[in-house]
Amino acid sequence: MTASAVGPAVAGNLSLSERDRSRMDLGLSEEQELLKNSAREFLEKECPEEHVRAMEEDEKGYSPDLWKKMADLGWQGLMIPEEYGGAGFSFLDLCVLVEEFGRALVPGPFIPNQVCTAELILAGTDEQKQAHLPKIADGSHIHTYAITEPSGRWDREGIEMKATQQGNDFVLNGTKLFVPDAHVADYLHVVAWKPDGRLSTFLVPRDQAGIEITVLKTIASDKQCEVVFKDVKVPASDVIDMDDATARRLRNMATVLECAYLVGLAQRDFEISVNYAKERVQFGRPIGSFQAIQHKAADMVTDVDGMRFIMYKAAWATSENEDSQDMDVAMAKAWCSDASRRVVAHGQQIHGGIGFTKDYIIQLYFRRQKRAELFWGDGDYHRERVAQMLEI
Repeated sequence: MTASAVGPAVAGNLSLSERDRSRMDLGLSEEQELLKNSAREFLEKECPEEHVRAMEEDEKGYSPDLWKKMADLGWQGLMIPEEYGGAGFSFLDLCVLVEEFGRALVPGPFIPNQVCTAELILAGTDEQKQAHLPKIADGSHIHTYAITEPSGRWDREGIEMKATQQGNDFVLNGTKLFVPDAHVADYLHVVAWKPDGRLSTFLVPRDQAGIEITVLKTIASDKQCEVVFKDVKVPASDVIDMDDATARRLRNMATVLECAYLVGLAQRDFEISVNYAKERVQFGRPIGSFQAIQHKAADMVTDVDGMRFIMYKAAWATSENEDSQDMDVAMAKAWCSDASRRVVAHGQQIHGGIGFTKDYIIQLYFRRQKRAELFWGDGDYHRERVAQMLEI
């Protein structure tokens, strides 16, 4: 973002004067443009359509080789402070990168890994940061979150798992569903209720006794898992507690990352559809010359541009820890969830029958949109949040 919009967005050192706050010019800074362009160039080479398809069939669902290359670029540690081996950039900068991930449909645990990284940065103890952040930054460890349960709800009321206390340890029993990439993660950030009534996060090694992981079949062909916990012990030193304000900010970060992914996905879906409309000839002329197709393309670009604006507004508010972030994020996820669904639907219709064949690229975007639409709440969920905040 430019200085007039979000301050000097360099290495995460964002600041705004009162005068700047009134001018919301959401252009990228020079450093963010460099990050965006270098990421697009790298991912076009290292994560083409063939790689995305191959990872759908791969047991792990991601390439350790590509993961290491991304770590060498500093992406896993983009938000991590330099003292822990990271690059010390901001959450806003991370959103610029994740938009490119959506464009390339990068498979694997990058987004949940970043959510867990943010949790450690915001609320982890010094010992927890020293133990985990350097290994996340160098790509040697992967973390993921285990939040949702059979209800599929993302709010606090949807979490029923309770941790019982046993001496200095806590014991977890229960089931978590739709846990992203649990089968390859080194650590699971398990959200459960403590005996004192607080909702806390328990850092659990994946290979600990009592954990059973089953990879689920999903429309996106990603690796969401069912994780069953049977008498899993967690030392008190591996528990993260946080106040309500920090918990809300972390949830906002996770939600905005899904929005950023959807922006990149929708942008690329639009570009593929427009290119097809220019090349596909019917009744002696390109179908893009027909008014019905032009209307769909116009609706798509309107939705994508709106998604990008509202996402970056929410990303900036969250990065700066502004008071408006809860409302900004709820509005962004409501719009991005619904608008991206409209975009991929138009893309399918422009392509006609070929768009529904597995051999053609456009269906990859259609299927992955559904995952990101639902994660951290769909449009209906966030519109309800907006209504509650407005006291409607």
